[in-house]
Amino acid sequence: MKYVVRLIGLVGLMSATVVLAALAQHHADHIMVSSAEMKWGPVPSLPAGAQITVIEGPLDRAGPITARIKFPANYRLPAHTHPAIEHVTVLSGTFHMGTGDKLDMEKTTPLKVGDFAIMQVGTRHFAWTAEETIVQIHSVGPWGVTYVNPADDPRKK
Repeated sequence: MKYVVRLIGLVGLMSATVVLAALAQHHADHIMVSSAEMKWGPVPSLPAGAQITVIEGPLDRAGPITARIKFPANYRLPAHTHPAIEHVTVLSGTFHMGTGDKLDMEKTTPLKVGDFAIMQVGTRHFAWTAEETIVQIHSVGPWGVTYVNPADDPRKK
């Protein structure tokens, strides 16, 4: 009899675990967005010319974020860091990225359409473009930009 009671208890515990796992994977809002629906706007934390569309967010709160950033041709992004890991996928153009304390176009890797980069928390990095380039970033917010040289921060100009 004790064996049957233990077996029933074990089966109940396993069932509850499966149900909880299924609930944890359920998202309240299923999101599907066509590129035609995306609204682009300026990125105050980046030098003028860049535009952003936030797909999932908001960027300033804890939780998953996904955004696309459009850089014009001949764009320069000074050395900066992020407070969270940043995943970057190139959707169009070529995104030249490098690591270090200041933008050095000779010390970058060209990332082409479909290429991917992961920037760890606090990694000092920079980028530039020769043509219009769109990247998609995803991370866990809050997302932000801190410039290695505070004089590079467009929010302080």
